[in-house]
Amino acid sequence: MFTFKKKYFLLTILLFIVEVLIALFVRDRFIRPYGGDFLVVILIYCFLRTFIKQSPFRLAVVTLIFSFVVEIAQYFNIVEVIGLKGNRLAEIVIGTGYSNHDLVAYTLGVLVCYFFDRSQNDA
Repeated sequence: MFTFKKKYFLLTILLFIVEVLIALFVRDRFIRPYGGDFLVVILIYCFLRTFIKQSPFRLAVVTLIFSFVVEIAQYFNIVEVIGLKGNRLAEIVIGTGYSNHDLVAYTLGVLVCYFFDRSQNDA
C-alpha cells in the first residue's frame, strides 16, 4: 500500500514551487484563479502518488473528492468558522471564496492526472 516514487515526488516539489510563484506574483484573471486550481489538484495527486500505491482511478477519485470538500467548505466560510479569518496563510491554502468554476478546474486537473498516469502504467 505504501511506496515511494521519486518521479512523483519531484513533480510534487516542482508543482508546489509553481503554485507558490503563482500565489506571490500572478495577478491576472485566468492563471491565478483557474490555472492555480487546475494545478493544485495535480499537485495533490502527485503527492498522493508519491507515497500511496493505488490505482490511478482511486487516487483520482480521492483527489477530486478532497478538492470538492475543500471548495464546499469555502461556500460555508470555513476559514471564519474555525477562527482563522485574517490569517493570510489559512486564507490562501484553504481559500475563502466558493466558485463553480473551481469545481470545473479541479475536475479537468484530475482527468489529466488520471489519463496521464493510466497511460504510464499501460506502457
